[in-house]
Amino acid sequence: MRVLALDHGTKRIGLAISDEMGMIAQPLTFLNAEPIVALLESLKKVVAERNVEQILVGIPRNMDGTYGPAAEKARKFVEQLKVAIGVPIRTWDERLTSVQANRDMIQGGLRREERKLKADQTAAAILLQSYLDSL
Repeated sequence: MRVLALDHGTKRIGLAISDEMGMIAQPLTFLNAEPIVALLESLKKVVAERNVEQILVGIPRNMDGTYGPAAEKARKFVEQLKVAIGVPIRTWDERLTSVQANRDMIQGGLRREERKLKADQTAAAILLQSYLDSL
């Protein structure tokens, strides 16, 4: 099963996709979060072109497990996705994925400019791999 993961942010949405067997996550790209109509159209294209069977959206949680304002924005985004895109959507805890993505890229020797460009999709890949490993 091919899964598309979305790392929801206020400015950009990171995308990662699984292999066809649903075992390995790989970073894909990022899309601008606004305007929402353009974002949803772009996501529809990705879903169709990549034969996506499920979308996974990261929901940020506080370290104590509670949900804050960012989680509420992500939930509203999920509701918009459900209306616009006809594949099952699941949410997943994305706690610390951006921190881990940045750490991994630093260890990989990427410069700050490169890290800025790849942070969103790398975080989405970490989110997706966490989900795939749980199956």
